Amino acid sequence: QQFRGLQRQIWTLLAAGSFIFLLGLADDLRPLRARHKFIVQVMAALALCIAGVRIESINVANLFTVNFGVFSYPVTIFWIVAITNAVNLIDGLDGLAAGICAIACGSIAVFAVRSGSVVMVVLMLAILGSLSGFLFFNFNPARIFLGDCGSMFLGFILAASSVMCAAKTNAMVSLALPALAFGLPIFDTVFSMLRRHLARWPIMSPDRGHLHHRLLDMGLRHRDVVILMYGITALATGAGLFMMVTHGGGTIAVFLCVLLLLILVFHAFGAVRLREIAARVRYNKELSQIASDDIAIFKNTRLELAGTISFKQWWKAVSEAAEKVNFARLTVTITTGNQRYHTFTWKSSNAADMERLLMVDVPVDTGRARPDIRIEARMNADGSLESCGRRLMLFGRLIDEYRFSQQERNENSTVRIIKGDIKEVQKVKIKEGKYKLPLVTS
Repeated sequence: QQFRGLQRQIWTLLAAGSFIFLLGLADDLRPLRARHKFIVQVMAALALCIAGVRIESINVANLFTVNFGVFSYPVTIFWIVAITNAVNLIDGLDGLAAGICAIACGSIAVFAVRSGSVVMVVLMLAILGSLSGFLFFNFNPARIFLGDCGSMFLGFILAASSVMCAAKTNAMVSLALPALAFGLPIFDTVFSMLRRHLARWPIMSPDRGHLHHRLLDMGLRHRDVVILMYGITALATGAGLFMMVTHGGGTIAVFLCVLLLLILVFHAFGAVRLREIAARVRYNKELSQIASDDIAIFKNTRLELAGTISFKQWWKAVSEAAEKVNFARLTVTITTGNQRYHTFTWKSSNAADMERLLMVDVPVDTGRARPDIRIEARMNADGSLESCGRRLMLFGRLIDEYRFSQQERNENSTVRIIKGDIKEVQKVKIKEGKYKLPLVTS
């Protein structure tokens, strides 16, 4: 009778789960882009929402009820997609993901028995039995593997099942208990994404910062790591079961204490360092502020260069920008057709205090063999090398955009070339077909 009442949701769950399985199988055969997998996962979760599998409200420990209303769709989709990917990412060792999912199945089945959800009891026990048989061959050394098709399927089915339990009882425990059972995959995913974001790497890029990698690096054997993570999951889930017999603030206290325990596990094994995270946040904030200041300086310099009509004005604008962004020295060397060299040098007033210098030789594309123009730049490298590289990149853009113009001149034409101190001026004859100095945009 209960199966008939949930027939639409059950068929949608099985169809969407099969779709997720095929997605994972395609990813196993030929790796897919992360965004493509994400889109398919969202579509499968959306199909469940349309079928009525949604988190519409949550009763928080009988203290108050949160009604999501129109936000039930995004909340449900986020929950299902997050658990699906968390299980997929934790599948890094033989038997790890399957064992954690088996424990989660048991916890959801216990809650389903208490809430009278016969359908969920049957489904969870069926998956638990399947995983128990599978683990016999999947435990290290494994003879068969979950692959992406298995891990994503398990994560999707279990996440959707927890939503169906929540839809029946709207109790906080219906989602809090699966969250604790999947605590290791969830926190491992969150900390991995945070770590990669702070390091400014793509959040889906692989690394060896996962909890199981940390445990392996500490010298534990493969089997020992898996059993230890089983134990942590069982401990968190077992403690979470007390939420079913507590009331009011006690339920929230149990949930928060188990969450704190999981965070301490990650901290103890070096998968997350709170002080390092805080230091990295400050460092990234400083780099971001420096980058904004550098871009503002070069934007102003670009406007000044756009209005220059002589080499003297151009050189003055570039020198002022170099002083602001902590350059130590600029040297411009112009070689004309008769092998005459003209050198212009600017030196920072603080150059003597700069011990670590980054040097680069910038060739200027003039479009002709002569005159040959080269710029040697030296800048202070006491700060971030990344900041130095960005400043040199912005400087190169200025040089590319504002080069000497190529125009035919009479043989008797003259131009004014500035000496290194930007004060002394001399006249140099330029033959027909050669360069002239004033500057224009390229």
